[in-house]
Amino acid sequence: MNSRTVAFRVDASVDIGTGHLMRCLTLANALRFKGYQAHFICREHPGHLIHLVQQSSYQIHVLPYANDSEVDDLLIHSHWLGTTQSQDAALCIQILSNIRPQWLIVDHYALDMRWEQALKQYCKKILVIDDLADRIHQCNILLDQTLGRRSEDYWHLVPKECKVLNGAKYALLRPEFKSLRSYSLQRRDGTLLQSILVSMGGVDKNNATGQILEALKTIKWPLDSTITVIMGGTAPWLQFVREQAESMPIATKVLVDVSDMAKQMANSDLAIGAAGATSWERCCLGLPTIMIVLADNQLKIAEGLLSVNAVSLVENTQNISYVLPILIREIQRNPAQLARMSLASANVIDGAGVSRVIRYLVE
Repeated sequence: MNSRTVAFRVDASVDIGTGHLMRCLTLANALRFKGYQAHFICREHPGHLIHLVQQSSYQIHVLPYANDSEVDDLLIHSHWLGTTQSQDAALCIQILSNIRPQWLIVDHYALDMRWEQALKQYCKKILVIDDLADRIHQCNILLDQTLGRRSEDYWHLVPKECKVLNGAKYALLRPEFKSLRSYSLQRRDGTLLQSILVSMGGVDKNNATGQILEALKTIKWPLDSTITVIMGGTAPWLQFVREQAESMPIATKVLVDVSDMAKQMANSDLAIGAAGATSWERCCLGLPTIMIVLADNQLKIAEGLLSVNAVSLVENTQNISYVLPILIREIQRNPAQLARMSLASANVIDGAGVSRVIRYLVE
C-alpha cells in the first residue's frame, strides 16, 4: 500500500448537491499539507464539479455518466449512484488496484458495506463520511459531523473495532472559517440587521432562492439594506434569480462560485440558508440564520440546531412565503434575537474539526 496516498469516492450532481465533494476537498487539502497525495473518483453526473478537483491539482478518475434503470433498491438514496453498487465497485477496483491507497475515503449516501467490502482489499483502511445512520458499513473509521449524533447510533451499523467520530466538533471546515471566527463574532452587537445573505447550496434545483426573494419583497427594509445571493455555476435557476434580483426593492447582488464564502458570511448580519454542510460554516462564524429544510436528509441537522436555539426554522419550502416574513419581522421588532442566535451557534463549533479528523488518519 502507498503509505501517503488517499483516494476519495464522492460525487456531486443536481440531485446530490455540492456539499459532499466540497468537504472532501477540504479534507484532501489538509492531508496534502501533511504530505499526502490524493486521488478522486467521481462520476460525471449532470451538475458534477470535476473541474473543481482539477483546479485543485488532484488526480481525478472520471466514471462515465450512468442513468441505469437497474439500481440497488435497498437504500433510500440508491438513485444517486446512477447504477448498481457492484457495477460502480468494478470500475473503482480497476482504479484502486493501481493506486493502493493507505486510506479510501467514501462520502456517498448510495454506497454501503457491499461496495466497501468489495474495495477493502485494495486499500489499507476505509473512512466513511455519513450523516444519516441508515445503512451498514464496513470501515475502520466512521465520521458523522451532525450535531447531537451519538456514537451508539452506529453501533449496529459498523464493525465493533470501528472508531466512530461523531458530533459537530468534527465538522470539516476550510481554514478560513476558523481564521475569521474572531472577527465575525466581534462585529455582532445584536442590533444591526442590514446585510442579508441568501445561500441555498450550490445547486438549489427547486429554486428555493426564488421563493425567498419573493418573500423578502414583502418586508419593509431600511433603504441602506442589502441582499447578497450566493449560488453555484451549475444551479439550474441561476439566470432566473439574476433577473429576479434586478426587481428587488433594495440592492440585491448575485454572486456565483465565490472563493471567499467565509468573508461573505462574516460580513453578513443574517443568513437565510439550507440545512446542509454550510450550517457548520455559519455556526463557526456565529452568523444568525433562518434555516430552510430542503430535503428529509437535512432534518437531523435542522432539529439539532433548533434545539440549542442556534437558528430559526422554516420546516419546508412550502412554508417560505408565509413563515419567512413572520420570522424576519420578529427579528426587526426584537433585534436582540440576533445576538442570542449568534452566541448559541458559535457555541456549537470552533472550526477545528479537520485537525481532529486528520489526527486519526495520520496516526
